[in-house]
Amino acid sequence: MKAFRFGVVAAAQEGGAKWRDIARRAEELGYSTLLSPDNLNLPTPTAALAAAAAVTTRLRVGSYVLASPLRTARAAAWEAHSVTTLTEGRFELGLGTGLPSMREQAEELGLRYANGQGRLDSISQTIDHVRRLDGDAHTPVMLAVGGPKARRLAAAKADIVAPAGGALTTRDEFAAHIEEIRSATEGRDVELAMNIFVVGEHVPPWIRGFIGADAETLIEHDSLSMICGSVDDMAVELERRRAELGFSYVIVNGAFIEEFAPVVARLSGK
Repeated sequence: MKAFRFGVVAAAQEGGAKWRDIARRAEELGYSTLLSPDNLNLPTPTAALAAAAAVTTRLRVGSYVLASPLRTARAAAWEAHSVTTLTEGRFELGLGTGLPSMREQAEELGLRYANGQGRLDSISQTIDHVRRLDGDAHTPVMLAVGGPKARRLAAAKADIVAPAGGALTTRDEFAAHIEEIRSATEGRDVELAMNIFVVGEHVPPWIRGFIGADAETLIEHDSLSMICGSVDDMAVELERRRAELGFSYVIVNGAFIEEFAPVVARLSGK
């Protein structure tokens, strides 16, 4: 089993000073990675992440995730390699096909919103361009994957795989998807990442609107989108998820950066 590491997802929407404070705090609390989402209503992740890396020394930074409809494959690779260079290897490139809402944003940029296969092809081409640009360097690539075609692409080319599902996706469903990924890696060693939307038993309204479930529903369905209880309880549950499903890279929403920190201190590197 891989050792635990932890990431936190936040956005630089409140300005540079606040963003730099978040980066410093994430590093102080022992998080491995500060991750930034991607859409036209926020600062571009690569610029934000370069700024975060500039005020930290150990913290890794990553996109969660660059949406393929918002850039050509070559442009995405250019941005990624640039951040790898400027951060001296602390950047992790997260890629995804984008939500349906990205159609309008792509059109605003003058780009075509391709079909599902086209968006996957763009991701594959982005990875190829990054590998060429990196030379002797290596930008770790994380793919957020939902369907079987995306899982096969991740198995073939990704360093980190974040299996995506709805808030009520069951453990058995995740296990089946992960087995599909592992069986297709042909022996390649991949890290499995899990995105936790809710820490504790209170779901902020904006998160509830995004995942479409309240706390009672998440608890009733034993949702992997939530983790709650004491620090001991959460540590035991994460160890269970690693043992049963292989998740060792745990990503939480920035709203819970302080609340989740004792778990980070307990499990990081173990």
